[in-house]
Amino acid sequence: MASPIQEILFGSPGTGKSHRVDKIITPTRLKITKSQNIIKAVFHPEYTYGDFVGKLLPITRMNTVQYNYYEGHFLRALAQAYKNLIDVKGDIKSCENVVLVIDEINRGNSSAIFGSVFQLLDRDDDGWSSYSINISDMELMKIIALSGIEVPYDNKGDIDTSIAKFKKAQDEYEYLRFDFMNKKIKMPPNLSILATMNTSDSSIYYMDSAFKRRWDWTFITPESETIEKEGIAFQNNDEWIKFISQLNTFIKTNHKHIRGIEDKQIGRYFIKGEPIKKSCIQNKLMFFIWDSVFSRDKSPLVKLLYGNQSNNDLVTFGDFAKDVDNFISKIKNFKI
Repeated sequence: MASPIQEILFGSPGTGKSHRVDKIITPTRLKITKSQNIIKAVFHPEYTYGDFVGKLLPITRMNTVQYNYYEGHFLRALAQAYKNLIDVKGDIKSCENVVLVIDEINRGNSSAIFGSVFQLLDRDDDGWSSYSINISDMELMKIIALSGIEVPYDNKGDIDTSIAKFKKAQDEYEYLRFDFMNKKIKMPPNLSILATMNTSDSSIYYMDSAFKRRWDWTFITPESETIEKEGIAFQNNDEWIKFISQLNTFIKTNHKHIRGIEDKQIGRYFIKGEPIKKSCIQNKLMFFIWDSVFSRDKSPLVKLLYGNQSNNDLVTFGDFAKDVDNFISKIKNFKI
Protein backbone atom coordinates (compact mmCIF):
# COMPACT_ATOMS: atom_id res chain seq x y z
CA MET A 1 0.00 0.00 0.00
CA ALA A 2 1.35 3.42 -0.98
CA SER A 3 1.36 6.26 1.54
CA PRO A 4 -1.79 8.39 1.49
CA ILE A 5 -1.76 11.48 -0.72
CA GLN A 6 -3.56 14.68 0.20
CA GLU A 7 -2.71 17.01 -2.62
CA ILE A 8 -4.08 19.92 -4.65
CA LEU A 9 -2.82 20.27 -8.21
CA PHE A 10 -3.06 23.91 -9.30
CA GLY A 11 -2.23 25.95 -12.36
CA SER A 12 -3.68 27.58 -15.44
CA PRO A 13 -6.73 26.08 -17.20
CA GLY A 14 -5.96 23.34 -19.70
CA THR A 15 -2.59 22.32 -18.26
CA GLY A 16 -3.56 18.67 -17.74
CA LYS A 17 -4.21 18.58 -14.00
CA SER A 18 -7.10 16.10 -14.24
CA HIS A 19 -5.14 14.02 -16.75
CA ARG A 20 -2.23 13.81 -14.32
CA VAL A 21 -4.60 12.68 -11.53
CA ASP A 22 -6.28 10.01 -13.69
CA LYS A 23 -3.36 8.69 -15.71
CA ILE A 24 -0.31 9.15 -13.48
CA ILE A 25 -1.02 9.63 -9.77
CA THR A 26 -3.97 7.25 -9.37
CA PRO A 27 -2.59 4.19 -11.23
CA THR A 28 1.14 4.75 -10.63
CA ARG A 29 1.59 6.28 -7.19
CA LEU A 30 -1.53 4.85 -5.55
CA LYS A 31 -1.66 1.60 -7.58
CA ILE A 32 -5.44 1.94 -8.00
CA THR A 33 -7.05 0.17 -10.95
CA LYS A 34 -10.52 -0.89 -9.72
CA SER A 35 -13.32 1.58 -10.45
CA GLN A 36 -14.99 1.08 -7.05
CA ASN A 37 -11.86 2.51 -5.42
CA ILE A 38 -12.11 5.80 -7.35
CA ILE A 39 -14.81 8.25 -6.22
CA LYS A 40 -15.11 11.54 -8.09
CA ALA A 41 -16.78 14.81 -7.16
CA VAL A 42 -16.91 18.24 -8.78
CA PHE A 43 -17.32 21.25 -6.49
CA HIS A 44 -19.54 24.12 -7.67
CA PRO A 45 -21.42 27.00 -6.00
CA GLU A 46 -24.47 24.81 -5.24
CA TYR A 47 -22.46 21.85 -3.87
CA THR A 48 -23.04 21.40 -0.12
CA TYR A 49 -21.96 19.44 2.94
CA GLY A 50 -24.94 17.17 2.28
CA ASP A 51 -23.63 16.37 -1.21
CA PHE A 52 -20.18 15.70 0.23
CA VAL A 53 -21.02 13.70 3.36
CA GLY A 54 -24.69 12.71 3.12
CA LYS A 55 -28.26 13.94 3.39
CA LEU A 56 -31.79 12.84 4.11
CA LEU A 57 -34.03 12.98 1.04
CA PRO A 58 -37.75 12.18 0.58
CA ILE A 59 -39.00 9.55 -1.83
CA THR A 60 -42.65 8.74 -2.62
CA ARG A 61 -43.70 5.10 -2.77
CA MET A 62 -47.33 3.99 -3.07
CA ASN A 63 -48.51 7.52 -2.18
CA THR A 64 -46.42 7.43 0.98
CA VAL A 65 -43.49 9.74 1.58
CA GLN A 66 -40.41 8.04 3.02
CA TYR A 67 -37.07 9.53 3.94
CA ASN A 68 -33.81 7.81 3.05
CA TYR A 69 -30.28 8.83 3.94
CA TYR A 70 -28.08 9.06 0.84
CA GLU A 71 -24.31 9.00 1.24
CA GLY A 72 -22.19 11.76 -0.26
CA HIS A 73 -18.89 11.37 -2.09
CA PHE A 74 -16.73 11.54 1.04
CA LEU A 75 -18.80 9.04 3.02
CA ARG A 76 -18.77 6.63 0.06
CA ALA A 77 -14.98 6.89 -0.22
CA LEU A 78 -14.49 6.47 3.53
CA ALA A 79 -16.75 3.40 3.66
CA GLN A 80 -14.93 1.85 0.70
CA ALA A 81 -11.59 2.39 2.46
CA TYR A 82 -12.98 0.68 5.57
CA LYS A 83 -14.35 -2.16 3.43
CA ASN A 84 -10.94 -2.74 1.86
CA LEU A 85 -9.37 -2.84 5.32
CA ILE A 86 -11.97 -5.34 6.51
CA ASP A 87 -11.28 -7.55 3.47
CA VAL A 88 -7.65 -7.97 4.60
CA LYS A 89 -8.45 -8.11 8.34
CA GLY A 90 -6.71 -4.82 9.00
CA ASP A 91 -3.42 -5.70 7.25
CA ILE A 92 -2.71 -2.19 6.03
CA LYS A 93 0.34 -3.23 3.96
CA SER A 94 -1.75 -5.43 1.66
CA CYS A 95 -4.83 -3.20 1.62
CA GLU A 96 -6.14 -1.65 -1.62
CA ASN A 97 -6.07 2.14 -1.78
CA VAL A 98 -9.09 4.38 -2.32
CA VAL A 99 -8.97 7.87 -3.80
CA LEU A 100 -11.49 10.69 -3.59
CA VAL A 101 -10.93 13.04 -6.54
CA ILE A 102 -12.31 16.58 -6.25
CA ASP A 103 -12.25 18.66 -9.42
CA GLU A 104 -12.50 22.46 -9.16
CA ILE A 105 -12.12 22.44 -5.37
CA ASN A 106 -12.21 26.24 -5.16
CA ARG A 107 -15.44 26.60 -7.14
CA GLY A 108 -17.37 25.56 -4.05
CA ASN A 109 -17.24 26.90 -0.50
CA SER A 110 -14.71 24.32 0.68
CA SER A 111 -14.89 25.29 4.37
CA ALA A 112 -18.67 24.82 4.43
CA ILE A 113 -18.54 21.69 2.27
CA PHE A 114 -15.95 19.90 4.42
CA GLY A 115 -17.49 21.05 7.70
CA SER A 116 -16.22 18.85 10.54
CA VAL A 117 -14.42 16.59 8.02
CA PHE A 118 -11.83 19.37 7.92
CA GLN A 119 -10.53 18.03 11.26
CA LEU A 120 -9.68 14.69 9.66
CA LEU A 121 -7.26 16.25 7.17
CA ASP A 122 -4.46 16.41 9.73
CA ARG A 123 -2.55 13.14 9.38
CA ASP A 124 -0.01 11.36 11.58
CA ASP A 125 3.12 9.73 10.19
CA ASP A 126 1.28 6.39 9.88
CA GLY A 127 -1.35 7.96 7.60
CA TRP A 128 -4.26 7.92 10.07
CA SER A 129 -6.07 11.15 10.94
CA SER A 130 -4.49 12.83 13.94
CA TYR A 131 -7.91 13.69 15.37
CA SER A 132 -11.32 12.04 15.26
CA ILE A 133 -14.73 13.61 14.66
CA ASN A 134 -18.20 12.70 15.87
CA ILE A 135 -20.77 11.55 13.34
CA SER A 136 -24.56 11.28 13.48
CA ASP A 137 -26.57 8.09 13.88
CA MET A 138 -27.54 8.22 10.20
CA GLU A 139 -23.91 8.60 9.12
CA LEU A 140 -22.93 5.73 11.40
CA MET A 141 -25.61 3.43 9.97
CA LYS A 142 -24.67 4.30 6.38
CA ILE A 143 -20.95 3.61 6.96
CA ILE A 144 -21.81 0.28 8.57
CA ALA A 145 -24.08 -0.69 5.66
CA LEU A 146 -21.62 0.35 2.92
CA SER A 147 -18.48 -1.11 4.46
CA GLY A 148 -19.94 -4.43 5.56
CA ILE A 149 -19.20 -3.96 9.25
CA GLU A 150 -21.09 -6.60 11.22
CA VAL A 151 -22.73 -5.30 14.40
CA PRO A 152 -25.43 -6.76 16.67
CA TYR A 153 -29.06 -5.65 16.17
CA ASP A 154 -31.96 -5.72 18.59
CA ASN A 155 -35.50 -6.99 17.85
CA LYS A 156 -36.48 -3.57 16.49
CA GLY A 157 -33.76 -3.61 13.86
CA ASP A 158 -31.66 -0.98 15.61
CA ILE A 159 -28.02 -1.44 16.52
CA ASP A 160 -27.81 -3.18 19.89
CA THR A 161 -25.63 -0.86 21.97
CA SER A 162 -25.69 -2.98 25.10
CA ILE A 163 -22.18 -2.92 26.53
CA ALA A 164 -21.46 -6.64 26.24
CA LYS A 165 -22.56 -7.07 22.61
CA PHE A 166 -21.26 -3.76 21.37
CA LYS A 167 -17.85 -4.16 22.96
CA LYS A 168 -17.43 -7.46 21.11
CA ALA A 169 -18.04 -5.70 17.79
CA GLN A 170 -15.76 -2.85 18.85
CA ASP A 171 -12.93 -5.26 19.64
CA GLU A 172 -13.43 -7.20 16.39
CA TYR A 173 -12.88 -4.07 14.28
CA GLU A 174 -10.28 -2.45 16.50
CA TYR A 175 -7.99 -1.97 13.48
CA LEU A 176 -10.49 0.53 11.99
CA ARG A 177 -9.94 2.88 14.95
CA PHE A 178 -13.71 3.37 14.77
CA ASP A 179 -15.28 4.25 18.14
CA PHE A 180 -18.74 2.71 17.71
CA MET A 181 -19.94 3.59 21.18
CA ASN A 182 -19.16 7.30 20.89
CA LYS A 183 -19.63 7.45 17.08
CA LYS A 184 -16.15 8.77 16.34
CA ILE A 185 -14.20 8.13 13.14
CA LYS A 186 -10.77 8.74 11.62
CA MET A 187 -9.57 8.61 8.03
CA PRO A 188 -7.45 5.51 7.40
CA PRO A 189 -4.11 5.58 5.54
CA ASN A 190 -5.57 3.79 2.51
CA LEU A 191 -7.78 6.80 1.73
CA SER A 192 -6.22 9.58 -0.36
CA ILE A 193 -7.76 12.85 -1.51
CA LEU A 194 -6.68 14.53 -4.75
CA ALA A 195 -8.03 17.87 -5.93
CA THR A 196 -7.55 20.24 -8.86
CA MET A 197 -7.74 24.03 -8.89
CA ASN A 198 -7.45 26.65 -11.62
CA THR A 199 -5.41 29.57 -10.33
CA SER A 200 -7.41 31.89 -12.57
CA ASP A 201 -10.49 30.98 -10.48
CA SER A 202 -8.83 31.49 -7.09
CA SER A 203 -11.12 34.38 -6.20
CA ILE A 204 -14.38 32.42 -6.68
CA TYR A 205 -14.33 31.08 -3.14
CA TYR A 206 -11.79 32.04 -0.50
CA MET A 207 -9.75 29.21 1.02
CA ASP A 208 -8.62 30.07 4.52
CA SER A 209 -5.04 29.52 5.64
CA ALA A 210 -5.88 26.63 7.98
CA PHE A 211 -7.55 24.74 5.14
CA LYS A 212 -4.62 25.32 2.76
CA ARG A 213 -2.08 24.15 5.33
CA ARG A 214 -3.55 20.65 5.46
CA TRP A 215 -2.73 19.91 1.81
CA ASP A 216 0.35 19.29 -0.26
CA TRP A 217 0.42 21.51 -3.33
CA THR A 218 1.78 20.84 -6.81
CA PHE A 219 2.04 23.59 -9.39
CA ILE A 220 1.44 22.60 -13.02
CA THR A 221 3.09 24.99 -15.46
CA PRO A 222 1.48 26.19 -18.72
CA GLU A 223 3.74 23.60 -20.39
CA SER A 224 2.00 20.86 -18.33
CA GLU A 225 5.11 20.23 -16.25
CA THR A 226 5.65 20.29 -12.50
CA ILE A 227 8.05 22.61 -10.71
CA GLU A 228 10.12 20.30 -8.55
CA LYS A 229 13.60 21.51 -7.67
CA GLU A 230 15.79 18.60 -6.63
CA GLY A 231 17.58 18.63 -3.32
CA ILE A 232 17.01 19.13 0.39
CA ALA A 233 16.12 22.55 1.79
CA PHE A 234 16.31 21.65 5.50
CA GLN A 235 17.86 18.53 6.94
CA ASN A 236 16.05 18.65 10.27
CA ASN A 237 13.42 20.46 12.30
CA ASP A 238 15.96 22.72 13.99
CA GLU A 239 16.97 24.18 10.63
CA TRP A 240 13.32 24.53 9.61
CA ILE A 241 12.27 26.25 12.85
CA LYS A 242 15.16 28.73 12.56
CA PHE A 243 14.16 29.46 8.97
CA ILE A 244 10.47 30.12 9.71
CA SER A 245 11.48 32.41 12.56
CA GLN A 246 13.37 34.47 10.01
CA LEU A 247 10.47 34.21 7.56
CA ASN A 248 7.99 35.46 10.15
CA THR A 249 10.28 38.39 10.88
CA PHE A 250 10.25 39.23 7.17
CA ILE A 251 6.45 38.95 7.08
CA LYS A 252 5.95 41.15 10.14
CA THR A 253 8.42 43.71 8.80
CA ASN A 254 6.21 44.06 5.72
CA HIS A 255 2.89 44.15 7.60
CA LYS A 256 1.76 47.27 5.73
CA HIS A 257 1.50 45.18 2.55
CA ILE A 258 -0.49 42.39 4.24
CA ARG A 259 -4.11 42.07 5.27
CA GLY A 260 -4.66 40.03 8.46
CA ILE A 261 -1.06 39.67 9.66
CA GLU A 262 -1.92 37.26 12.53
CA ASP A 263 -3.23 34.67 10.07
CA LYS A 264 -0.28 34.97 7.71
CA GLN A 265 2.64 33.86 9.86
CA ILE A 266 4.04 30.34 9.56
CA GLY A 267 3.94 27.71 12.30
CA ARG A 268 6.43 24.86 12.67
CA TYR A 269 3.83 22.30 11.61
CA PHE A 270 3.05 24.05 8.34
CA ILE A 271 5.30 21.40 6.81
CA LYS A 272 5.77 18.15 8.72
CA GLY A 273 8.57 15.61 8.64
CA GLU A 274 12.27 15.76 7.94
CA PRO A 275 14.22 16.32 5.82
CA ILE A 276 12.20 18.96 3.96
CA LYS A 277 12.67 18.97 0.20
CA LYS A 278 13.09 22.09 -1.93
CA SER A 279 10.13 20.96 -4.04
CA CYS A 280 7.92 21.10 -0.93
CA ILE A 281 9.14 24.63 -0.20
CA GLN A 282 8.31 25.64 -3.78
CA ASN A 283 4.85 24.16 -4.06
CA LYS A 284 3.49 24.57 -0.54
CA LEU A 285 5.33 27.34 1.33
CA MET A 286 6.12 29.65 -1.57
CA PHE A 287 2.60 29.34 -2.98
CA PHE A 288 1.20 30.27 0.42
CA ILE A 289 3.54 33.28 0.53
CA TRP A 290 2.52 34.24 -3.01
CA ASP A 291 -1.21 33.58 -2.88
CA SER A 292 -2.11 34.30 0.75
CA VAL A 293 0.51 36.49 2.43
CA PHE A 294 1.47 38.90 -0.36
CA SER A 295 -1.64 38.36 -2.47
CA ARG A 296 -2.26 42.10 -2.98
CA ASP A 297 1.28 43.43 -3.33
CA LYS A 298 4.31 41.49 -4.52
CA SER A 299 6.78 44.38 -4.10
CA PRO A 300 8.24 43.02 -0.80
CA LEU A 301 9.11 39.78 -2.59
CA VAL A 302 10.74 41.64 -5.49
CA LYS A 303 12.78 43.69 -3.04
CA LEU A 304 13.77 40.61 -1.05
CA LEU A 305 14.96 38.65 -4.07
CA TYR A 306 16.42 41.35 -6.30
CA GLY A 307 17.08 44.44 -4.14
CA ASN A 308 16.01 48.08 -4.36
CA GLN A 309 17.65 48.77 -7.70
CA SER A 310 16.06 45.89 -9.58
CA ASN A 311 13.67 46.32 -12.48
CA ASN A 312 12.80 42.62 -12.22
CA ASP A 313 9.06 42.13 -11.62
CA LEU A 314 7.60 38.83 -10.49
CA VAL A 315 4.84 38.28 -13.02
CA THR A 316 3.72 34.73 -12.27
CA PHE A 317 3.98 32.26 -9.42
CA GLY A 318 6.12 30.10 -11.71
CA ASP A 319 8.71 32.90 -11.85
CA PHE A 320 8.75 33.05 -8.05
CA ALA A 321 8.87 29.28 -7.46
CA LYS A 322 11.80 28.73 -9.81
CA ASP A 323 13.88 31.09 -7.65
CA VAL A 324 13.61 28.83 -4.59
CA ASP A 325 17.34 28.78 -3.80
CA ASN A 326 17.52 32.56 -3.82
CA PHE A 327 14.36 32.78 -1.68
CA ILE A 328 15.74 30.41 0.97
CA SER A 329 19.11 32.18 1.04
CA LYS A 330 17.62 35.69 1.33
CA ILE A 331 15.26 34.67 4.15
CA LYS A 332 18.08 32.97 6.07
CA ASN A 333 20.14 36.16 5.89
CA PHE A 334 17.27 38.62 6.32
CA LYS A 335 17.93 41.52 8.67
CA ILE A 336 15.60 44.36 9.60
